[in-house]
Amino acid sequence: MEVHGHEADACYVLRRVAAVALVLVVVPLLSWTAPASAEDDPLFVEWSSLLPTFTAGYDPSDANDCKAGRIQCVDSVIREMTRRFDKLAQVCDHDAVFALTYLRTTEEYKRAATTAGFFEDPAFVNHEDAVFARYYFDAFDAWHKGDTSATPVAWQMAFDAADHRRVTGSGNMLLGLSAHINRDLPYVLHEIGLIKPDGSTRKTDHDKVNQFLNKVTQPVIAEAARRFDPTMDDGNVPGTWDETATLQLVVGWREEAWRNAERLANAASDVERAQVAASIEASAILKQEAILRAASYGLFQSSAARDAHCAVHWNS
Repeated sequence: MEVHGHEADACYVLRRVAAVALVLVVVPLLSWTAPASAEDDPLFVEWSSLLPTFTAGYDPSDANDCKAGRIQCVDSVIREMTRRFDKLAQVCDHDAVFALTYLRTTEEYKRAATTAGFFEDPAFVNHEDAVFARYYFDAFDAWHKGDTSATPVAWQMAFDAADHRRVTGSGNMLLGLSAHINRDLPYVLHEIGLIKPDGSTRKTDHDKVNQFLNKVTQPVIAEAARRFDPTMDDGNVPGTWDETATLQLVVGWREEAWRNAERLANAASDVERAQVAASIEASAILKQEAILRAASYGLFQSSAARDAHCAVHWNS
């Protein structure tokens, strides 16, 4: 059955997400037990081989491109994202929407990273790009191997919604963005470090990311609508709620992620740091719940029209 009305409208979805976020004050500790779907040919790669001795962190003199932050590492990330996206797109997997979003964002990141003067420390941000991507790859691989214990709950919720075709394309995009930013990013930032060797903050480069996100948001929505779910750009007029609200939602999430990373770094003990981590997980779950409520197909609705569109246009 074709989906009509604002249940499937990206603008309406974003409004509902924002409204739910404003009224929810108490963060419930939610459980999630939905099973992962097993696949005969899981999308798996030994991504860890790109970052040997990963825990050693950033080292500009290291022979490994990703540890040293060379632009060739970004190329490796893009190739791996492309490989995964192509397989998802061909079968109209609902995970393809976020995979496309992440791929196009990383391609735009490379353009920014190779623009002289855009980042203060582009090599370090290149390293961050690889670490951040690895969190997504690891969660994706764990889920598709059926290893829910190794899949963060926020990601379980995103992947389960895609597997069971429960939400609109906008919902798939937002669930992936939320899991990666609200859940993963604080840990990534804490892991790689918030302060430069000279004691100055790395927040300047963190905030510069928002500038290239502003460039990529509308084109990504348009491409995802053309290829996967035509409702994604319903009412998408440049400068109005759809693209602007999506960007501002992401910018707000990224600011919260930085502050949560500071909380992790400033924790006085392992116990206190574990409490901070628990609050990060709970907040990410809450946001996923809000998106699911806003973007799920209603009674007598389904993804049938979207899937039929994708079958024809996935490679357009």
